[in-house]
Amino acid sequence: MPKQEHHRSGHTGWLRAAVMGADDGILSTASLVLGVAAAHGTHSSVLIAGIAGLAAGAMSMAAGEYVSVHSQKDTEQSDLAKERTELRVDSAGEHRELAAIYVGRGLDPALARQVAQQLMARDALGAHARDELGISEALMARPLQAAMASAASFSVGAAMPLLVTALAPDAWLIVAVSVSSLLSLAVLGTLAASVGGARMVPAAIRVTFWGALAMGVTAGVGALCGTII
Repeated sequence: MPKQEHHRSGHTGWLRAAVMGADDGILSTASLVLGVAAAHGTHSSVLIAGIAGLAAGAMSMAAGEYVSVHSQKDTEQSDLAKERTELRVDSAGEHRELAAIYVGRGLDPALARQVAQQLMARDALGAHARDELGISEALMARPLQAAMASAASFSVGAAMPLLVTALAPDAWLIVAVSVSSLLSLAVLGTLAASVGGARMVPAAIRVTFWGALAMGVTAGVGALCGTII
């Protein structure tokens, strides 16, 4: 039996959407809550703003991710349709093209022609999609999956600062939301790096730094608006 190996690149599609959604859920909701709180909003107005931010953000993430990934899918389908036509019109030319790709990767010409012939006999379009266009089943665009992952992960991420907002006393609201959100961002960065096989500490530091910057700027704007208005 051939050795079965597990590669992390298969996680790329859903992992990117899920991490981006959760990160945005925590960060945008916490920033919104801090901005309204810094502007001297009441506890109820801060909570309402956070809930509205969760609903709007989840729908925005889903719609944006769906449109973006669907554009990628449309491009892939267009390239595959073009390749399908070329295979039908000039199969010999496509064979030479595929063989040339393998020669460029290090095979000698005779072996490259043999490999191209055998692969095209089995699945010509699949061989060209993978080796000429760079389109594979693992990395193929999946708009609905990406949209659902983004919306769900955004909602999960946004729920944390909302829960803290609901439970924290007014005097400790800004501190509680800030600290809990930064800790959540650090945990998210660590988990994402772990799943993706990257270094965990730099990932946690990176996401925490940008989170702190975003929340600080938003709180500052809120405080300024609260003073002026």
